[in-house]
Amino acid sequence: MGHVFMARAIQLSLENVRSGRGGPFGCVVVKDGKVVAEGVNQVTVMNDPTAHAEVLAIRQACQKLHCFELRGCDLYTSCEPCPMCLGAIYWARIDTVYFGNLTEDAAKIGFNDSAIYAELTQPRAERKIPMIQMMRDEALVAFQAWAEKPGKIPY
Repeated sequence: MGHVFMARAIQLSLENVRSGRGGPFGCVVVKDGKVVAEGVNQVTVMNDPTAHAEVLAIRQACQKLHCFELRGCDLYTSCEPCPMCLGAIYWARIDTVYFGNLTEDAAKIGFNDSAIYAELTQPRAERKIPMIQMMRDEALVAFQAWAEKPGKIPY
């Protein structure tokens, strides 16, 4: 059954290239053996660097299912997810991820995530984009308010 969903993710990626709307990435979110949402890369069309196939499919699935978690869902994507998409997948609590191409395959055609993976292992002060902490005491006020808030929805 999973082959059908992976084939659809791959089909979406190819259609996206041929249409000229975006990069070669497609994604399908599945729950209980049915497609809940689909996404394709729309970074250049939407002028949105976060408009990756996986992120868009996760957003659509959450809207359709009226929830912010996708427990019980599987994700089929035409390529191994980038660090941003991995973060979204973990936050969404997807059960299983199935992927086609490797990150190394994507790097060969200009979609190289290795620099981002490397940056994540660097101390904040040594990253290419400066990461400078400031006003921590003031920022902690919101965290304290959250910690004390009754009836909050944890996620």
